[in-house]
Amino acid sequence: MPHIVRSTIIDAPTMTVWNVLRDFNGHDHWHPAVATSTIERAQASDKIGCVRRFRLKDGSELREQLLALSDLEQTFSYYLLDTPIPMFNYVAHVRLLPVTDGDRTFWHWESRFTTKPQDAVALTKMVADDIYQAGFEAIRKHLKEAA
Repeated sequence: MPHIVRSTIIDAPTMTVWNVLRDFNGHDHWHPAVATSTIERAQASDKIGCVRRFRLKDGSELREQLLALSDLEQTFSYYLLDTPIPMFNYVAHVRLLPVTDGDRTFWHWESRFTTKPQDAVALTKMVADDIYQAGFEAIRKHLKEAA
């Protein structure tokens, strides 16, 4: 079972980063892989159990469900419901923590999933690089442009 753990430091206060990340339907505004996103059944994007349906820029469509969200702890978790990629039981967790030296943010992003053994290395690299690392860089750019 692949287990991916990535983290970074963002040069912005945790509340600034959280205000972007906590919108479960907002990743199409900052993540370079996401073209469009909607919450099914017109639910609020912070309602536990809501499902986001989004299209990647390559045309693939995915669905993810919000499992948990805590403003107090600045965390959320989600589950991948549907994907054309051979990943199963994908659950991810995001957590922000303050870095008091410079009022910055520590961003921790991790996931576990199952897949065929022959796909594990390639999918682990894809999630780590094309999703997580690309997301870190995109948030940096997004916050810089918003400032």
